[in-house]
Amino acid sequence: MANPKEKVCERVYLTFPKELVREPVVCWLAKKFDITFNIRGSTVTAEMGLVALEIDGERQEVNRAVEWLKEKGVIVEPIEKNVIE
Repeated sequence: MANPKEKVCERVYLTFPKELVREPVVCWLAKKFDITFNIRGSTVTAEMGLVALEIDGERQEVNRAVEWLKEKGVIVEPIEKNVIE
């Protein structure tokens, strides 16, 4: 079993549906969870948003943050390890 206090850096693509494009979801993410993040790239239109995000923190908190994003309606997909390094 993974150590929940272990520090991790998850690299994910976030796809925002039209109804969430104008919402400050990433801001809420930073306020709600004890994580830091780095936006590595983004494309936003009126119809959708795509953000490449690195999320750093303790494994348990990062997992909670990812689950919260999914509950909000954001599609979360892992980025292959060396794509944005």
